[in-house]
Amino acid sequence: MLFDYETLRVIWWLLLGVLLIGFAVMDGFDMGVAMLLQLMTESDTERRILINSVGPVWEGNQVWFILGGGAIFAAWPPLYATAFSGFYIAMFLILAALILRPVGFKFRSKLEEPRWRATWDWALFIGGAVPALIFGVAVGNVLQGVPFHFNEDLLPVYEGGFFGLLNPFALLCGLLSVSLLLTQGAAYLAIKTEAPLRDRAARWVLRGGAVSTLLFALGGVWLALGIAGYAISGEIDVNGPSNPLVKQVVQEDGAWLRNYGAQPWTLLAPLLGFAGLLGAMVLALLRRPMSAFIASSVAIFGVISTVGLSMFPFILPSSTEPGSSITVWDGSSSHLTLQVMLIATAIFMPIVIAYTSWVFRVLRGPVTEESVSGNDQAY
Repeated sequence: MLFDYETLRVIWWLLLGVLLIGFAVMDGFDMGVAMLLQLMTESDTERRILINSVGPVWEGNQVWFILGGGAIFAAWPPLYATAFSGFYIAMFLILAALILRPVGFKFRSKLEEPRWRATWDWALFIGGAVPALIFGVAVGNVLQGVPFHFNEDLLPVYEGGFFGLLNPFALLCGLLSVSLLLTQGAAYLAIKTEAPLRDRAARWVLRGGAVSTLLFALGGVWLALGIAGYAISGEIDVNGPSNPLVKQVVQEDGAWLRNYGAQPWTLLAPLLGFAGLLGAMVLALLRRPMSAFIASSVAIFGVISTVGLSMFPFILPSSTEPGSSITVWDGSSSHLTLQVMLIATAIFMPIVIAYTSWVFRVLRGPVTEESVSGNDQAY
């Protein structure tokens, strides 16, 4: 074996974070553009420009979503079973909203009737806003703990309901997710469009960045002062079997902040979140759209890393029976499974990154009114 069990578990925890960040950065700007379709356009031609800015790449960007789901299924089976069964209605709404995107892209321009196109414009807006909101709501609930437990057969039993997920802190996290992805979409459009759309996109980077900064700060204060975290009580075998029931967990105020005291370098995560947002806004004002997009991506990296580092080693804490919480040390697949998957990832991940880079290089440059007008291949 190349790595011991403990190291492999940490590697796959990191890879799960990479896949989630990759999805938020890449498919995130698709969702942001879909939301801005109703917020920054004034004509049908402008809406077509926005759609065609992401039309050739959105399917490739969703590879990160598929990879993330596949990684959870294969590397963290208890997490997959608990989250996808407990959050069933939320997952259904996400998938239903995502289905609207390909349908909207394909059918919107089939007819020139304004009502037809307006209907599909709203469908695309829903396809961007609903997943962004629900993903953030899910993260907010995970930080608070999810009402589930494992029975004696290690089968997950979810005790909550869909509307219980829509609590104030989770909704704040949902709004932060929406504003972050809207900022990402606006930064992308500042690269892919020309004036006046480019100038409007830059203004939306400022608006989205300001709202995201405020919500991120408010969420941090709320987490520190009003949300109890979880901590392992006693020793845990980091190389032991994947059985969440063999440990003791307590719920304590301030537990989510301990990693920052124990490992001060982890403070880089929230600092990157704030610095990325500030940088995106400043660079948008300076008319440096590519740099603003990179800064916005850094902000997403910082925000998601903040959540992961705050919770480590927890992945899915249980609010009803804390001992059933899933951690890095007791929620993974077998040693051999993680090893084989790591080898496959080392082979195929560079291929995914390489072809994605090649596609964006080929499709570089702005989408113009001339490129969509009278073009049968355009959306």
